[in-house]
Amino acid sequence: MVASIFSFPNPVNEVSARLVAGGVVLIALAAIIFAQPWIFVVLAFGFVARALTGPTLSPLGQFVTRLLTPALPFDEKLVPGPPKRFAQGIGAVFSVTAAVLVIGFDQLGAASVVLAVLALFATLESVFGICVGCKVFALLMRAGLIPAEVCESCNDITLGAPTAAAGSR
Repeated sequence: MVASIFSFPNPVNEVSARLVAGGVVLIALAAIIFAQPWIFVVLAFGFVARALTGPTLSPLGQFVTRLLTPALPFDEKLVPGPPKRFAQGIGAVFSVTAAVLVIGFDQLGAASVVLAVLALFATLESVFGICVGCKVFALLMRAGLIPAEVCESCNDITLGAPTAAAGSR
């Protein structure tokens, strides 16, 4: 049971990933514009939840995967899960840093700068389909810092696109 909760989907529906990124942009902008520390915490919780469990414990992830994506007329586009999990981990580092800055050190300006960078990355993912975290993941794989077995489909282009049978969410 616990292992199934703390798993990440592989493959991932790119449509859902981009919609979640759009939600991240809106939440990050709300935190910055309204200067409300609790919004920074909500954003950080969402990233930590998605990095650990995919959409399972993330309210935004649940909304997107269960309600929004199925209601839209887009075909599913499956992509490897490990780079997306890595990107969620980077988002967790940025959002937790921003939350600690604003809650722990009363540094709203610094926290807002950190979230602005995160919002930029999320905008690139949402609008243009450019996942900066995924690009960093690929560079780390090429450098040998992430073992090939972490993402076989990332490492071997002959495998083709992941299949739905591999467990998309």
